[in-house]
Amino acid sequence: MPNHSLRVGVLTGGGDCPGLNAALRAVTKSLTLQHDAEVLGFRDGFRGLVDRTVEPLRYRDVSGILTRGGTILGASNKADPFNYLPRGGADVSAQVVKTYRTLDLDALVAIGGDGTMSIANRLTELDIDIVGVPKTIDNDLVGTDRTVGFDTAVSVATDAIDRIHTTAQSHHRVMIVETMGRYSGWIALHAGVASGADVILLPEIEYEVDEVARVCRDRERSGQRFTIVAVAEGARRKEGDYVVQERGDEYTDSIRLGGISRVLAEQLREPLDTSVRTTVLGHMQRGGSPTAYDRNLATALGSRAAALAADGASGVMVAVQNDAFTQVPLHEIADKTRTVPADHPLLTSGLDVGTSFGVEDADLAAHTQPTF
Repeated sequence: MPNHSLRVGVLTGGGDCPGLNAALRAVTKSLTLQHDAEVLGFRDGFRGLVDRTVEPLRYRDVSGILTRGGTILGASNKADPFNYLPRGGADVSAQVVKTYRTLDLDALVAIGGDGTMSIANRLTELDIDIVGVPKTIDNDLVGTDRTVGFDTAVSVATDAIDRIHTTAQSHHRVMIVETMGRYSGWIALHAGVASGADVILLPEIEYEVDEVARVCRDRERSGQRFTIVAVAEGARRKEGDYVVQERGDEYTDSIRLGGISRVLAEQLREPLDTSVRTTVLGHMQRGGSPTAYDRNLATALGSRAAALAADGASGVMVAVQNDAFTQVPLHEIADKTRTVPADHPLLTSGLDVGTSFGVEDADLAAHTQPTF
């Protein structure tokens, strides 16, 4: 424990999502009330550490933000200090260390996704004490079963697909709904099963156009004159490539996925007589007020991160595993992506109720791609 009063920094890295403010509130209030700590909030993720844009976070500063979406500190997915895009990809990690030392911080709480945790892991090697809090709507962080923001994104996507059902049924159409998720299919899987989608296409299972078309035709012949297809943005045709919306150096990840719904619609128009329409849910999945589950998860994870930081822990991320809270070493999760496994119960349940995952073979293990 430090000789002076405890001083802890906190930031929200990467993209925004519902529940960030709830996590900030939990970290700040827990440190303030339970550990008599001074909390400093960094603006716009790691950019705040580079530019030293920082402000005190007091109890009253985070009161009333539990239900608000987004983050009061701002976020940035261009501020990797080891590849700092505002300065042409320069390594400015030394400036981060300098800020940490100059402000006399005892610890840093980083709330973010896989990119944030990978950066945090590298910063621990520079003797910065960091505790991570997992947030991302994609739910693709290794080491935790749930991330802050995922439940809200699934709820938004589920509601959207529910609404698509009525117009699809009225006009007898094939309706394709594209969700976010990057290289993992968690949102599409959970929202697709929850909304009763007839076909769910995931990055982990390379789909076959003929199989998707067969499902649509069979439904029409059986009197179900519409089909709902939930497709993750990272889904791809068998032996095909990812559909890329944009390439460039504007973001840390130079490839932005998107547009698979339009590509799939074109692939289906020839084998089908039915009208095909697409809906891209986009950033609405990342906006708005968090669900009760995400508020509670963010509060629990944030308070635990505060306790760990106060106790001198470093190089760990708080996590949920098998309905219990724990922590995992950052070096075990850095630069990895958690994808849907072939034996996931929702895949089995979906098959049992007749959902197609775009392949003929019911043994999904032969098609599912491993975690990378």
